[in-house]
Amino acid sequence: QVQLVESGGGLVQAGGSLRLSCAASGRTFSTYVMGWFRQAPGKEREFVAAISRSGSSTYYADSDKGRFTISRDNAKNTMYLQINSLKPEDTAVYYCAGLIGGSVYELPKYGYWGQGTQVTVSS
Repeated sequence: QVQLVESGGGLVQAGGSLRLSCAASGRTFSTYVMGWFRQAPGKEREFVAAISRSGSSTYYADSDKGRFTISRDNAKNTMYLQINSLKPEDTAVYYCAGLIGGSVYELPKYGYWGQGTQVTVSS
């Protein structure tokens, strides 16, 4: 198992940047494909990005390409999400998750979740 804790969210003006972190407990972090999801008020949780165990492969939602960068540091048991050129529509709770198996794009395939970190973008 792995326990996940997100941080780095906050209130930022449109056009700004944030780097979210996901700290994992345990020594098995490097064995998990990891992902970021977000949930805006009144909307379903949606896929943002995912990264392979080694970090050599990354996957993004089509809407996010170019502004979001996912990375991981297995030595630090930490995953990151860099978000640039923030827009008000990026306002959401951002969650990190560990994949159990299957497609990285499918929420039900993730078995481990953090508590989320709030990102609010003002216009």
